[in-house]
Amino acid sequence: MRRNMPDPRPNRNIRAAAYVMAALFVCMLGYFGYFLQAESKSVINNSYNARLDSFSDRIVRGEIQSNDGTVLARTETAEDGTETRVYPFGSLFAHVVGYSDHGKTGLESLANFYLLSSHVNLLEQMVNELADVKNIGDNVVTTLDVELQKAASDSLGDRKGAVVVMEPDTGKILAMVSKPGYDPNTLGTDWDSLISGDNTEAQLLNRATQGVYPPGSTFKIVTALEYIREHPDDWQDFTFDCDGSYEYGDYSISCYHGNAHGHQTLAEAFANSCNGAFASIGLELDLAGMRTLTSSLLFNSELPVSLAYSRSSFVMGDGATEWERLLTAIGQGSTQMTPIHNCMLTSAIANGGILMKPYVVDYVESEEGEQVEKFLPSSYGELMSSSEAETLAGLMRAVVTSGTGSAVNTDAYSVAGKTGSAEFETGKETHAWFTGFAPMEAPPLAGPVSVEEGGSGGQTAAPIARAIFDTWFSR
Repeated sequence: MRRNMPDPRPNRNIRAAAYVMAALFVCMLGYFGYFLQAESKSVINNSYNARLDSFSDRIVRGEIQSNDGTVLARTETAEDGTETRVYPFGSLFAHVVGYSDHGKTGLESLANFYLLSSHVNLLEQMVNELADVKNIGDNVVTTLDVELQKAASDSLGDRKGAVVVMEPDTGKILAMVSKPGYDPNTLGTDWDSLISGDNTEAQLLNRATQGVYPPGSTFKIVTALEYIREHPDDWQDFTFDCDGSYEYGDYSISCYHGNAHGHQTLAEAFANSCNGAFASIGLELDLAGMRTLTSSLLFNSELPVSLAYSRSSFVMGDGATEWERLLTAIGQGSTQMTPIHNCMLTSAIANGGILMKPYVVDYVESEEGEQVEKFLPSSYGELMSSSEAETLAGLMRAVVTSGTGSAVNTDAYSVAGKTGSAEFETGKETHAWFTGFAPMEAPPLAGPVSVEEGGSGGQTAAPIARAIFDTWFSR
């Protein structure tokens, strides 16, 4: 007699379902661990997180300090428990440190999670909790240098513009100035006037990271690099005869103030910032190659910067007219660049072609001085080869020794740089640029100066850079 055997298929289905559930559970645990390690801080610190403000109910916001421990922002508590955020330097660090009222900007936003975290000892935390007393938040120690910040601000004076100073081999931001500024201590009373539609000064805008300007002749760094790449064996054979104005068909490009530079090599044209020579180069450059280069140099791209920033733009396409090509080659036309981006490009040249990611927070410490978290330099990648960087550095050195950047030339240290005078509106003075690094051998400083309607980069922006370099090297 044949016996009925149980059907094994239900058991197989149960086992398969169990395996799937186990796999999902393991994946969930893995993601939970990843979230805690990598994503939790950014989620907690997100401005849309409604629970974030509840941290301030239990913790007194920590201090923001300079690289030597000088307090840049602190919280003072009155006898009635009222807390006031105080900025001892007023407007000096306003844009990079930011504010914590009327929303949060700058480091007050970027480091919000750390400032509202507390690592005082557990016993003290327990006692404070039982006594309904707030714990003291952690302090954020920045890379900012008070002396350099003062030098940059003082030398820029009352003029509109921006200065960024960075360590090329680490990415540490040492100074960041934007003018006109505002006093974060009086933000509450000044707020309505600062955001008024009648106010055209844009004091709240961090021009160092969010201001976009035509780069003027500082863009000749990019034009020169593309030309060198297209002529690796004969770029040094380039010559151009400048009579002060370059004529091409119905188009005319003049050198600054109509200066006639005479017979020019590429190095001489770069040093003298000869618009005619670079306009002629622009007509023969490969447009696809230029777009590839500018993309690799982070135009039209996200920047590895934590602070709020604007993108630089390069928009010359295949259908570009000859006039667009002439203008673009000398840093005019539709090309726009931020000072922080110019700083990154300059720093990469100074660092042998390698761009280090800019950063402003050095480490976090508890109120008792115990280091909680340390931020280390990290590389973004290679923007150009070391030989290309060396060539560009040599061209930039000649700008200072024998060209338009003579205002920063000194026997005390060697400077490499590039000036720029960027037209932006008919009838108005040009924006003045200088970007450079020092010393040539192992530069600890790099960055640009941008002065709105400052005129000549060599006469206005370069002396500001000189004052900053002098401050550093006189230590």
